[in-house]
Amino acid sequence: MDNIAGTKSSLSWAVNISVVLLVVLWLIPTVGLLVSSFRDRDQISASGWWLSPFAVEQNFQARAPAGEVRREGDLYVIEGNIFEDGEGQVIRFGGMRSDPTANAAGETADLRRDRLLTVQEKGDFRYSSPAEIKRDPSIYYSTATPPEFSLDNYDTILNSNGMDVAFINTLTVTIPATIIPILIAAFAAYALAWMDFVGRGTLIAAVVGLLVVPLQLALVPLLQFHNSIGIGQSFLGIWMAHTGFGLPLAIYLLRNYMVGLPRDIIESAKVDGATDFQVFTKIVLPLSFPALASFAIFQFLWTWNDLLVAKVFLPSNSESWVMTVKIADDLLGSRGGDWGILAAAAFISIAVPLIVFFTMQRYLVRGLLAGSVK
Repeated sequence: MDNIAGTKSSLSWAVNISVVLLVVLWLIPTVGLLVSSFRDRDQISASGWWLSPFAVEQNFQARAPAGEVRREGDLYVIEGNIFEDGEGQVIRFGGMRSDPTANAAGETADLRRDRLLTVQEKGDFRYSSPAEIKRDPSIYYSTATPPEFSLDNYDTILNSNGMDVAFINTLTVTIPATIIPILIAAFAAYALAWMDFVGRGTLIAAVVGLLVVPLQLALVPLLQFHNSIGIGQSFLGIWMAHTGFGLPLAIYLLRNYMVGLPRDIIESAKVDGATDFQVFTKIVLPLSFPALASFAIFQFLWTWNDLLVAKVFLPSNSESWVMTVKIADDLLGSRGGDWGILAAAAFISIAVPLIVFFTMQRYLVRGLLAGSVK
């Protein structure tokens, strides 16, 4: 009775375990990114997100005030406490930037030129030197800091100057760059699927060949072409660029879907006198809504999260920045080491694509169900 519709497969447990593993594998980095978005850069650098509920050992720098120096025989001595409020616990300390935690609390560090430094566990220190102390000596120490979670990263991103303009620019780029290739690809896919003309096979082969062309390979020639025809780096230029990069995949997907539609329906419509345009708009296009919705989701996600094409085909001034460029160039800096900002930016930038995905998915499921009963 195996493999009969309605009976439960003996491998259902393997399917369930696989699904659970896939969900866990997807959730682990997402949860890590969410936790990191609430931490500051120093704590992220000190420990992983899975240790975020625990105290973190961090290095700090304090200054021994040279104005409080006093004489003890032949030595110049400074004493005090490295904690401003007098509360804290020193784990290790050092007198040089190259080795800030060379000594344990309570030990005496022998620095260069006969200088000595002692730091107690409670933060009390004694710095002595045979030479006169004219500048504040540096004291490096490590201490355990409690876990800190805040909305500072989100506040930095949302209240940064020009983020609203970047959000509008992102919508200005993404919406046309999603609609234009769908319109062109739908007409092209119908022609390649249901219209007989010379060179149709060659065109299909060319579309398949364009799928393997690397994006980076076409950036410079396409930008030179844009400059030669006068659109250069502009919103029109990036719309055309996204359209060109997205068309091969769109035509390939839609053509493969349309060619599988019932031939009897289309031939009956033509026998009744319908033109190709009428067949396309009244029969093929409604039946192809699941494929159109699928590609719209992919194209929207791709253009919304794009950074490379935006940096090439948009002007470099801040008025033309999209969100990805704004975050990369303005908020992260040249080194991009602020992981808290990066994590928070990821969650902010993913909000709109998630709304679009779930909205389009509803129509996608409806279209699939409608197609199944035709």
